[in-house]
Amino acid sequence: MAGAGGGADAARRQVLYWRLLARLFDPAEQPSLEAASVAVVDDIGLPAAVLDPGVSVDTVVQRFPELAAEIDGLMTPSESDERDTAAEVRRAALASKLLLNVFGTGSGNVTAGQLSSWQQDAGWFERAMGCRPGELKGREGLGQVLAGLEGDLIKRMELREVLADPALAAKLSPSMSLIEQLLRDKSNLSGVALANAKSLIRRFVDQVADVLRTQVEQTTVGAIDRSIPPKRVFRNLDVNRTIWKNLTNWNPDDERLYVERLYYRQTARRTTPARLIVVVDQSGSMVDSMVNCTILASIFAGLPKVDVHLIAFDTRALDLTPWVHDPFEVLLRTNLGGGNDGPVAMAMARPKIADPANTAMVWISDFYEFGQSQPLFEGIQAVHRSGVKFIPVGSVTSSGSQSVNPWFRDRLKTLGTPVISGRIDKLVFELKNFLT
Repeated sequence: MAGAGGGADAARRQVLYWRLLARLFDPAEQPSLEAASVAVVDDIGLPAAVLDPGVSVDTVVQRFPELAAEIDGLMTPSESDERDTAAEVRRAALASKLLLNVFGTGSGNVTAGQLSSWQQDAGWFERAMGCRPGELKGREGLGQVLAGLEGDLIKRMELREVLADPALAAKLSPSMSLIEQLLRDKSNLSGVALANAKSLIRRFVDQVADVLRTQVEQTTVGAIDRSIPPKRVFRNLDVNRTIWKNLTNWNPDDERLYVERLYYRQTARRTTPARLIVVVDQSGSMVDSMVNCTILASIFAGLPKVDVHLIAFDTRALDLTPWVHDPFEVLLRTNLGGGNDGPVAMAMARPKIADPANTAMVWISDFYEFGQSQPLFEGIQAVHRSGVKFIPVGSVTSSGSQSVNPWFRDRLKTLGTPVISGRIDKLVFELKNFLT
């Protein structure tokens, strides 16, 4: 009988999961699966609302508070229910509810209420995964999927409606897709909506800056100057070298090492300041690069002996150097648009080169210049031959995906300055090499 019961429970789970898949890939109701699922849910004592996609998980829990304890940690490994097939059916029913409500977002217009309901359900999903609400969306992998779903919902609704409601705006999770919309629409916002938009941009900037700062914090500026004797202070003592150089003074009788000379590390660095000229394509397709690079430039600008200049361009060039220490202010001054005119940006950047040997020019773009390719490449050649370290970057994203004009890719490689990977950690590595 136990075996028969286990087989029946397995069939029930299969029915629930087949219904879930059918609903996710085709919202239309499948009568046979729906009828079978209703029978399963009724048989295991769960409310019919568990099968209704129009009812939020939050609403179900409000009506049936005892389900909150079952949902918490629902999707984490559990040994206690491993052989309890009946309990596994309940888990399957509740998991299906969570997955359908969170990942079955459908299509068409979205209201502010629907967004708020989804955010609450996403919070319950995070609790089922063993996390606090909001914790999972800050992680890679599944967290990025949740952020992407939220970004898609935001795109399908009137963002201004959300921003005008402080309570609803406070629930938004800052993401690249959201920041892009805010930057595009900022000129149309005012009052409470504008204040909430600025708050979201600031939160996103701070989050990204925290991540990038950990990658940059070990950066030192300037090579060790061997001509300057080391300072004879304890923090510079080279213990390993001191021991090695005095090993001949080891006395085996009293088992002591007699030190005749102390050795110190040389720490003085050349004081010639390094100059970074960061040129960023701010056309619409490069918004993620614009955000990442303004934040990265501000971090490097905070290092000693680093002089950072920031230029953004589309069909015009804009010198953002006065605000380079505050990426929030930089982003508010950008005007995302279409088109590229690299030669205009190069004309603004070249006068900033004072000492080519101590200058790096980072050029972030997809290099689609629409008739200006040859003039821009000639400018790049001139900068490279002057002794400037030219670093072309296809894009700066967390995924590393990039689309670069093949015409430029081939010529830059021949020039000896190949376009580097779009991952931001690769750019950090290149800049650290230049500074050290």
